[in-house]
Amino acid sequence: MAETKKTHVAVLPTPGMGHLIPLVELAKRLVRLHNISVTFIIPTNGPPSKAQKSVFDSLPASIDSVFLPPVNLGDVSEDTKIETLISLTIVHSLPLLRDVLKSLAEKTRLVSLVVDLFGTDVFDVAREFNISPYIFFPSTAMALSLFLYLPKLDETVPVEYRDLTEPVKIPGCIPIHGKELLDPVQDRKNEAYKWVLHHTKRYRLAGGIMVNSFKELEAGAIKALQEKEPGKTPVYPVGPLVNVDPSTKADAAECLTWLDGQPHGSVLYVSFGSGGTLSSEQVDELALGLEMSEQRFLWVVRSPNDKVASATYFSVNSRMDPFDFLPKGFLERTKGRGLVVSSWAPQAQVLSHGSTGGFLTHCGWNSTLESVVNGVPVIVWPLYAEQKMNAVMLTEDIKVALRPKANENGVVGREEIARVVKGLMEGEEGKKVRYRMKDLKEAAAKVLSHDGSSTKALADVVHKWQNC
Repeated sequence: MAETKKTHVAVLPTPGMGHLIPLVELAKRLVRLHNISVTFIIPTNGPPSKAQKSVFDSLPASIDSVFLPPVNLGDVSEDTKIETLISLTIVHSLPLLRDVLKSLAEKTRLVSLVVDLFGTDVFDVAREFNISPYIFFPSTAMALSLFLYLPKLDETVPVEYRDLTEPVKIPGCIPIHGKELLDPVQDRKNEAYKWVLHHTKRYRLAGGIMVNSFKELEAGAIKALQEKEPGKTPVYPVGPLVNVDPSTKADAAECLTWLDGQPHGSVLYVSFGSGGTLSSEQVDELALGLEMSEQRFLWVVRSPNDKVASATYFSVNSRMDPFDFLPKGFLERTKGRGLVVSSWAPQAQVLSHGSTGGFLTHCGWNSTLESVVNGVPVIVWPLYAEQKMNAVMLTEDIKVALRPKANENGVVGREEIARVVKGLMEGEEGKKVRYRMKDLKEAAAKVLSHDGSSTKALADVVHKWQNC
């Protein structure tokens, strides 16, 4: 009797840790809940990063990984946007992907190829092997609704979206000003916009779209996405999928030991993610604002992103230390009340710690979902990608966040920072968002439970795969 091959799913993440982390969490749930084995196929335009290697080294044996040989993007200009680089990397990797899929199809019962938001050019290769391509959308249902609506928006709007006088009405979502839409749609002449439009037009070719969100968090957007229409791609809310594994890094201990000594819910965690940086002027204002607020804080500080600071620094030093860009005497004046760490902190553990009572964040979706899962209210400070959209949703729609206002130069001043920090940590506004976030925390736990809606949505996807 022939041995039955184990059901297998291939996953192709586009470059970037923000996309990889939730896909890894998805893979873990497929393994644990459905006994499916998974192979990650990673396109690259250079050697794998330490962070990527670390993630894959920590995974169980039923989750394999293959790094494709780097493709040559030497002919692209230095100012090429990330969406274009990602899309070109995948297009140039298609022959390499075909070889890996051929090998997997021979050895396993390969039922699907899952890609993330900019991976639609692999759909044709998946069809060659008679496997169903699925999209995992690692951002909000709001952003997904925009993506599916974008071809129509592109046809009907003759100007740049940021120049529209009326807000854009994305199906199921709170109206949003064009200037708050995600970065790659802000310049319609740029190749990045053309690539995004290309991908969004191909979304209807997917067998289904999984989105890293849940109904209680984005009820309107998810309802609109799931409305039955002829030819509409089914959407499955399977989130919140976040990394909750404790860090094993040695320098995690300092943060956690310090938090252990702080009163319950008293600390504001300040971090702009792995790619977020501020100008030297904004670093100054943030430091002085935190000091003025008189609140406890844990700040992950990075070197400023402006050339003036870098040029000044490199004239006397060979290595940038973020601490050298802080205001004079700041560390001494806030000692005991604040802890400043350089570049990295064990975020999952910080947000789940009892002493953490707020999170000043760039609104990356992974960070936002980590806040929700832990019931930590937020101050939103969006920087890039779809973060402005996230900020609008969190403050104006779900109302679990406060947002400081920038001045006419685009800088958030120290008084405004102090006001908003104080408001979140000890004001009436803070109490309101805290209660709402507590409700979302309970809802997040429920949807991922055995009978939860996100667990059932993933089971529906697996059922379609198993019976394809």
